[in-house]
Amino acid sequence: MNAPLRIEPEKLRVQGDGVELAAYRWGNAAGPTLLLVHGYPDNHEVWLPLVQLLAADFQIIAYDVRGFGASQIPRKTRDYRLALLANDLEAVIKALSPDQPVHLVAHDWGSIQAWEAVTEPRIQPLLASYTSISGPCLDHVGHWMHARLAERRLGSLFKVIGQLLSSWYIAFFHTPWLPELLWRNGLGRLWPTLLERLEGVREAQPSSTQVSDGQHGVKLYRANFIGTLFKPRERRTPVPVQLIVPTRDRYVRPQLFEHLPHWAPSLSRREVRAGHWQLLAEPQQLALWLREFVEQQPTTGRQGAPA
Repeated sequence: MNAPLRIEPEKLRVQGDGVELAAYRWGNAAGPTLLLVHGYPDNHEVWLPLVQLLAADFQIIAYDVRGFGASQIPRKTRDYRLALLANDLEAVIKALSPDQPVHLVAHDWGSIQAWEAVTEPRIQPLLASYTSISGPCLDHVGHWMHARLAERRLGSLFKVIGQLLSSWYIAFFHTPWLPELLWRNGLGRLWPTLLERLEGVREAQPSSTQVSDGQHGVKLYRANFIGTLFKPRERRTPVPVQLIVPTRDRYVRPQLFEHLPHWAPSLSRREVRAGHWQLLAEPQQLALWLREFVEQQPTTGRQGAPA
């Protein structure tokens, strides 16, 4: 593996679905293209340790999701719906990688919205592969929960209850005003300490827009969770998927991915003894797995045919 490369990104603006997005590009323009999508409450800066490891051999693109970082911040909750997030992702690919499909890499809420794009037929030709870290498709979760409850077995019920307990914060984020109030009154300053003490992320630093990202990002939960989980759709994909499952994740339990091959038949699964953010803060293993997975994929043109 090459030594870390310290470089400054090319800063770009991309017109998404009704919002302007801040995008960033690094690395080798002749290499395969990675598109990185961050989660909550992060912005593109969470990927910088990984970028340093891979920029010598890959063209790397990241962007601040709507409501985060330097991207435009919609005020209405409905403007954070999954369909709009997938449209934003599509716009970034078409603007910044118009000739070749990208290898999509996403974490947490980045993975949730990326699943929306990966399971959308019109977007699939834009994707060479998808690596998902700690973020399920909400429709798949809805089907998983309904199936477990339909089994009427105590063990299945405990699985659902266990996941609901792990996801306690989702109910909290649906509480009006309180999450935003906490971010404005100290949670932003405390965030690095929480990452270090609860997640084992050493030398954690707040992002440059931490408080704003925390406040506005809760709309992702409010706009999508309840409706999707109660009325899940059929969402399948032929895109090759690398599923990375941190087994020490406090929030997304491995059991949520039990039946994922039903929805994504071209699936490779890797497990790692790590917490929710640890693999991003110490990304050497992630960089190795990304290299291996990208090398396994055929070189494709825009319509998915071998080049």
